[in-house]
Amino acid sequence: MLFKLGSLLMKPGAKMALLAFALVFPFLAANEYQVYVMASAFVWAIAVYGLNIITGYCGQLNLAHGGFFAIGAYTLGLLTADAGWSFWPAFVAALLMTAVLGFFVGIVSLRLKEHYFAIFTLCVGFIIYLLIDKWEELTHGPIGVRDIAAPSGFGLVDFTETTPFYYLVLAFLVFSIWFMGRLSRSLLGRTFIAIRNGDELAQSLGINLMRNKVLAFVLSTTYAGLAGSLYAGMVRFIGPEEANINHTFDMITYLLVGGIGTLTGPLLGTVGIVWITQSLQFLEEYRMIIFGPLLVILVIFFPRGITGQFLTWMHHKAQSLAPGKKQKASKVQTASAREAENNA
Repeated sequence: MLFKLGSLLMKPGAKMALLAFALVFPFLAANEYQVYVMASAFVWAIAVYGLNIITGYCGQLNLAHGGFFAIGAYTLGLLTADAGWSFWPAFVAALLMTAVLGFFVGIVSLRLKEHYFAIFTLCVGFIIYLLIDKWEELTHGPIGVRDIAAPSGFGLVDFTETTPFYYLVLAFLVFSIWFMGRLSRSLLGRTFIAIRNGDELAQSLGINLMRNKVLAFVLSTTYAGLAGSLYAGMVRFIGPEEANINHTFDMITYLLVGGIGTLTGPLLGTVGIVWITQSLQFLEEYRMIIFGPLLVILVIFFPRGITGQFLTWMHHKAQSLAPGKKQKASKVQTASAREAENNA
């Protein structure tokens, strides 16, 4: 039964139904705040997809991801609020800034392996936070950046309104997932997975480790910059807390809960946790007493995340079928798993 349900959920029609639900969500929401929460979840999901490239597909734990999210937000904020740029040129500059910084940080950090790389990026994230908090002449320090420009609708759409901005973020999310799907099916994506499985194995296949790791890091930081700039355009005020290391750990949690190294996991984990935490807001400081155990239970029963565990159940179900059906079920299961993880 589970196997049949899994096959059903992986059909293109099911994906189109999910997209249709996202499109009509603003009309189904009880109030504008729920639309804002969903838009915020989509923004964070884009950042988590970036983390999934370097950590999920390439196997390198980047603890500076939240810092690059903040760099994207601050680049757009400072260019629009202080330099007088309009949103879209500043948006492009934010992507370029995070990509360039990601390149230089990657060149230095990716020479390290395993926990040394994680510790180095943790230090990078902390340095980014200190620079934003202390460099008052540039970043305004603890005061933050105000009056950030909203995206320009060229006279056709007012993106200062919550619903139009929701659809803008949704469009970028759909593109991000589509690009991730194409990447996972490409030779480059398979190269990243080979590196995740082991440097020695990848080198034996003739893979240039440094070049591909740096490329994965640059793609990851660009995703973070994209999310950060959209976030700045949405809230229109940012402060040093945007570079807090806690944001990185939040994104790692979203990725682990949804399913690391999967295509749908970052979206499921991010949207699910954001909605749970928002639903528990009425408990104020006691909400973590409930959310904490829920998270622990989820990790115990879904050690590979929601998507990863679902695929594991599908595999076990296929293996438990009658011997005469195993070969056919294995083919169906393999095709379904590929469709689930590679098609956006």
